[in-house]
Amino acid sequence: MKNIVCVVGRPNVGKSTLFNRIVGKRVSITEDTPGVTRDRIYQEAEWTGRYFTLIDTGGIDTESDDFITRNIRHQAELAVDTADVILFVVDGIEGLSDEDKEIANYLRKSDKKVILVVNKIDKMADLVNSYEFYELGLGEPMAVSSEHSLGIGDLLDEIVNSFSEEHISDNTDELVKIAFIGKPNVGKSSILNKIIGEERTIVSDIPGTTRDAIDTYHTIEGKEYQFIDTAGLRRRKNINELVERYSVIRTLTAVDRSDVSVLVIDAQEGITEQDTKIAGYAHESGKAMVIAVNKWDLVEKETNTMRDYERKVKEDMPFLSYAPVVFLSAKTGSRMNRLLNEINEVYEASKYRITTGALNDVINRAVLYNQPNTDKGKRPKIYYGTQVAVSPPTFVIFAKHSEIIHFSYTRYMENQIREYYPFKGNPIIIKFNEKREG
Repeated sequence: MKNIVCVVGRPNVGKSTLFNRIVGKRVSITEDTPGVTRDRIYQEAEWTGRYFTLIDTGGIDTESDDFITRNIRHQAELAVDTADVILFVVDGIEGLSDEDKEIANYLRKSDKKVILVVNKIDKMADLVNSYEFYELGLGEPMAVSSEHSLGIGDLLDEIVNSFSEEHISDNTDELVKIAFIGKPNVGKSSILNKIIGEERTIVSDIPGTTRDAIDTYHTIEGKEYQFIDTAGLRRRKNINELVERYSVIRTLTAVDRSDVSVLVIDAQEGITEQDTKIAGYAHESGKAMVIAVNKWDLVEKETNTMRDYERKVKEDMPFLSYAPVVFLSAKTGSRMNRLLNEINEVYEASKYRITTGALNDVINRAVLYNQPNTDKGKRPKIYYGTQVAVSPPTFVIFAKHSEIIHFSYTRYMENQIREYYPFKGNPIIIKFNEKREG
């Protein structure tokens, strides 16, 4: 799971400029979060080999009605609750304001790391402007100029040095972490309640009842589970509340910290664009996956209804061809045991390792039947491979002219590995590295 860094502050203090400076110049950018209405609210970032998620927030507007409850409590408290590290940005030109003090009061009471960032310190003569912010009681202010990229490196050092190591996965951990993901009102909370045998989360026909990622710890037949129920992802045009925006972020964060992601689909509605987006995020994150088709009791059935439905699911989401599909009903309890069995199986598969000898038997057999294509007179030569990681299963294959190996051959090699070692419910990552003869 990645650490989360949240940027907060009142309007016009330079939060977005700081955000853009971090993600645009110093760190790598991946892609915008699906379903978030504001540009750049959620980006992946890296500094000195440490990866984190950077969240931008709207300015806390002091002119809105009921300033304390509607603004500070919505933005500052949600930021505190979501983030591992908070960047509190203030304006070094305008100086300390009452609004800054209000925000600081909330942040100071949290157990989260708060870094006070005094922005717009464009030259050494302005440095004295940062001293008055000691009054906020948030420690030493860090003077930066987002506009001119001054002090950004030191700020990033302070950010990554504040991270704990708890986000590094430990494969010996016996706690299985499972995230239920999908659109609102597909029955995620009902499935969770049925599995654990009691109503731990609120169930309602009103979409969006679950607005946060809720963790439930439960032991089943001696095995410990952490179930993460999440708010559903809405269509982009419907995400118009601040709380909803944070729900999207927390849903994706729930995927990050899970071992297995269960995509819950409404059997009557079928696959939607939102299903594809969140499933794609889980796939790209390398998570073990199970597809749960809920409300199956409401579907009129013929001889091959289940088979045809599963084929349609795989056609609509071909990148999840490896994921098992379970047809169930949270209402009647049908096939709930099957769902838990599939979760356990894909989790165990995510930790499976192939010995180097066995892997190379598969690779040599695959090359014997189908060699890589030539390109401009060059033919790649496959030497050997090894499994370098689990969760997801990751393989490195050494070859001559590895740079010209086509992605279709990578897919072929994946299929060959799956033929002997299915890695049920798990994406497989294959990397070709260059190795020269001699």
